[in-house]
Amino acid sequence: MSHHLDSPIARQDIRLDITDLYAFRGEMGTVLAINVCHSIFGEIPVPGYHPEGMYEFKIDTDGDAVENVTYRLTFDDRDEEAKQRWVLRRVTGNDAVNPDARGDFVAAGMTDQIVKTDTGLKVWAGRAGDPFWIEPDVLHAVGHAFQDGTKADLSTWDPAKAKNLFAGHSVYSIVLEIPDAELAAADNMNGKIGIWAVATLATDAGGWRSVNRVGLPMLPPLFTQFNEDLGNRLNAGCPSDDFAIYSDTVIKSVAGVVAAYGTSEDPKGYARRFAERLLPNMLPYKVGTQAVFGFSDWNGRSLTDNVPDVMFSLASNTPISLGIGKESVSSKPSKTFPYMPAIS
Repeated sequence: MSHHLDSPIARQDIRLDITDLYAFRGEMGTVLAINVCHSIFGEIPVPGYHPEGMYEFKIDTDGDAVENVTYRLTFDDRDEEAKQRWVLRRVTGNDAVNPDARGDFVAAGMTDQIVKTDTGLKVWAGRAGDPFWIEPDVLHAVGHAFQDGTKADLSTWDPAKAKNLFAGHSVYSIVLEIPDAELAAADNMNGKIGIWAVATLATDAGGWRSVNRVGLPMLPPLFTQFNEDLGNRLNAGCPSDDFAIYSDTVIKSVAGVVAAYGTSEDPKGYARRFAERLLPNMLPYKVGTQAVFGFSDWNGRSLTDNVPDVMFSLASNTPISLGIGKESVSSKPSKTFPYMPAIS
C-alpha cells in the first residue's frame, strides 16, 4: 500500500484517507490527482467524499517547503442519485497555509462530470479503479524489516504466486489538470515545484483537523506499518518541519536494515543521505516535463510508475521486487483526461 489505511485517525473515516498522490504531464498542463475512500476498507456506509472535509493540493514554488498555492475542494452531501456537488477554490500567497482563507473561486460541478474553466483548467471527481499495485507478503516483510532493523524475510515467499492486493478494487478520485501559466510562479525555481496533498476535517470547536497528508509514495509501508503513532504524527505535520522532527527516526530505521544486508560500509551515512532525499515529504516535479519516479530521479509520479520496487530497494540499499507490475492492475489508466482507470 502506498498510503492506504495508513493510520488509526485516517481509518476513522475512509473518505478522508488519501491512498496516493500523482503529478504528471497531461494533455495540456500539469495533472494533480489523489484517491480516497478505498473499497478494501470493506462496506462503507456513505461512500464518496466527506461533506465536512477539505481536500487540498499544496504547491511550494520557491523551495522552502511551505505552500505558495493551495487548490481546495469541498463537497456537499450525496443527493438522491448519489452525486455530490463540489467547489474548487485557489488560495495563494501567505493565505495558502491558512485553512480558513477563502481564496478565489475557480469552478463548481458534480461528481462524474468533467468541468473546464475559461483558463483551460479541468476538474473531475468520481469513482475509479485503483491504478496502484502491491504484493501483500512483500509489503509485510518490508514493514517488519524496517521496524525491527533486519533483512526482509522473504524465505517462504514464492514470486511465481505474487498477487496484487488491490486488483479489482475501487477508489474515489479527484483530478485537476492545471495550465502551465497558472504555475508560472515557479519560474524562479526553473519550473520546479514541490507537491503534497492534505485531507482535513472540520472540528466541533470550529477549526480543522489534519487527517491525512501525502507527498512521496511508500513512506507508511516503510516506517509506519507497525508504528501507528508515527503514522498519525506524520499525517498531522507539515513538510517544513519534517526533517527536524522525523529524520532521526528514518535514519535509525534505514541504517538498521542496510546494516543487516551489509550493503554499505557506513549504514548510518547511507541512511542520512536517504533521509535528506526523503524529507521534507513533498513530491518534486518540474512543470512541463514527463513524470518519472525511478531509481535515479524523482520527478512527479505517473499512474504507472513502479514506486514500491523503487522505494523498497532504495531504502534498504538492496534489490527488493514485488514480482508484479502495472500488468496486475485490473482497470487500466487512460491517456486522456481524467486519466484515472474507468470502472465498467
